[in-house]
Amino acid sequence: MSAVSTAPHDRATAGVGYRATAGVDPRTWSSGHVLTEIRVLTARSLRAMISDPRSVIMALVMPVVMLVLFSQVFGSVIGTGSLPAGVSYIDYLVPAILVNTAMQSALQAGVGLTDDMSNGVVARLRSLPIRMTSVLVARSLSDLVRGLVQLLLMITLAALLFGFSPAGGVTGVTAALALAVVVGWSLGWVFLALATWLRNAELMQTMGMLVMFPLMFASSAFVPVGSLPTWLRVIADLNPMTYAVDAARNLALGTAVGNGALLAVGISLLLAATGAVSAATGIRRP
Repeated sequence: MSAVSTAPHDRATAGVGYRATAGVDPRTWSSGHVLTEIRVLTARSLRAMISDPRSVIMALVMPVVMLVLFSQVFGSVIGTGSLPAGVSYIDYLVPAILVNTAMQSALQAGVGLTDDMSNGVVARLRSLPIRMTSVLVARSLSDLVRGLVQLLLMITLAALLFGFSPAGGVTGVTAALALAVVVGWSLGWVFLALATWLRNAELMQTMGMLVMFPLMFASSAFVPVGSLPTWLRVIADLNPMTYAVDAARNLALGTAVGNGALLAVGISLLLAATGAVSAATGIRRP
């Protein structure tokens, strides 16, 4: 008799435990409303990010380290004759670092999801009346916020420490920032899709690096495409990152953009749609 009477209490306690472990406050939960699910899960992901000061520091320091290293190493090698007239290397470099940092943040979205899948958070969320697509959207939005903070910090330090002041002014830099955010958010869906199928943080990190390094260096990010070897120039011309970097750079420098920005956004949104469908399918697998 006592076993029967305590079973409902045990089940209720277990349900609350699942919610607490997953970072979901049952008092704010409105079951069945997708916007509420996304809001609560996004807040949970953001709290998880800022709860570890070491992760926050590393996330903020890495873009700055990249900016310092690339500006000093490549800036000392590349002559001003290789750059557009009147453009300093720091003004040429920062838009590319914006796009690259956004792509690095996209990779971390996939790594973060694999961590949630391996440590049991996603398994606990499956026991709740939650759409698994809301978990993906929340992860995407939380990493979008983190990436935006990284980019804003990098622009501020580039201006204060290295004199970053492109001809496009605040308007051009803001447009370049927005483009980088769109590119990073879209690529984040590709890495989320990879995470749902790989389900291994180390493998995810290795796969991400294999994708990121060719995209980053075989492009117009750090040197003009015309100064690359012929075979590498062909790859750079086909590299989608070249279109994103060139568009962000033209926006920041206040030069003619043409269809570059629209092409970069179009490719990014196509990648986002493909990645979202694949991720939604992959996360439903047991």
